[in-house]
Amino acid sequence: MKLFDANNRFNLANSITFANVACGILALYFVTQKNFLPAIILAWIAGALDILDGKVARRYNLSTEFGVQLDSFADFLSFVIMPAFLLFYSLEIKSTIELIIVGTVFLYYIISGLRRLVEFNLYTDAGSVSKYFVGVPTPLGAILLWVLYLLSHTFNLIASPLFIAFFVAIIGFLLNSKVKIPHP
Repeated sequence: MKLFDANNRFNLANSITFANVACGILALYFVTQKNFLPAIILAWIAGALDILDGKVARRYNLSTEFGVQLDSFADFLSFVIMPAFLLFYSLEIKSTIELIIVGTVFLYYIISGLRRLVEFNLYTDAGSVSKYFVGVPTPLGAILLWVLYLLSHTFNLIASPLFIAFFVAIIGFLLNSKVKIPHP
């Protein structure tokens, strides 16, 4: 059956990853419309699909280099670009200088996430799982950005875009740090 053929680009694991990509794209659409709740729901669905695709790939021996690359593209969209856009679009930026500073920090975060995923791909073999991540994985980075979103918009604990940008810069730095995070 083609769904369980590792050479099929649309095998079961890759199809789940493509669904993750679709969720990320739809979430970005909702972010640009400032309709954040559907975007957040789609992002969490993308997170569940990210976990599922790896489990399916390992369970049914569907891990391939194509799947590794595809998964990183999905991670970049759903766990780097989308949460950064969600948080950025939700901010009330009041001046041009604030826009430049905050915008630069968010670009730094996105580039840091992309660098992390490229580095991960360079040193990971298809189907292998290490005991720990070096640096904060992009899904965890996304969760940290969503926590900032919650703290600023749900609990009204952080109001300043510059203060949020400060934490985004730290998270961006941690993506490529030497911090060891246990792999679940």
